[in-house]
Amino acid sequence: MLVFNPLRTRTRRIIALTFAASLTLPACSVSVKDHSDGDNSKVDIETPVGAIHVNEEAKVQDTGLAVYPGARQKPNTNHDSKSANVNISSSFFGVKVVAIEYESGDSPDKVIAFYQDQLKKYGEVIQCRTSKHGGDMSVRAGDHKDSSKPVSCEGNSGNVVELKVGTEDNQHLVSVEPEGKGSDFALVYILTRGKEGSI
Repeated sequence: MLVFNPLRTRTRRIIALTFAASLTLPACSVSVKDHSDGDNSKVDIETPVGAIHVNEEAKVQDTGLAVYPGARQKPNTNHDSKSANVNISSSFFGVKVVAIEYESGDSPDKVIAFYQDQLKKYGEVIQCRTSKHGGDMSVRAGDHKDSSKPVSCEGNSGNVVELKVGTEDNQHLVSVEPEGKGSDFALVYILTRGKEGSI
């Protein structure tokens, strides 16, 4: 099981680690576009055994959800990326994670109601509680018997509400946290596969 929290992970650290790892692989192609001025960074690594693509510029359509009316995408800071699109593929497993963080002047209850309705198109929506964005999210890469098991809550305490729908290997998640009189929220899409299948 790969535990991954794209919302608080420094994407630049991921880029550095994947770049370093790629140097140990023979016959690989590496493309790195790192911007120190706050712009988005991007890394593409192609090897004979697989590929890694990390992009800080995620698109909301890739999450499969609409943006809450009037919400603004949170800007990246020097230490934190507020969006990420990560793709890892090999003959053994594949992982795709898209995450984007937003802010709204509306209350968490309004944002939750909006996404409760949005997520219904993907199946039965469950509501979990955690102490931080992405706190109740794990990615299981590779073949495992629980891949088609419906998502569940691993814990249920904290002031962050997470709406989840789908299965362990194909899930949508909306994480909503109170921020002053408004809300911070994140839209997340996770898709994994084992040896068979494609992303």
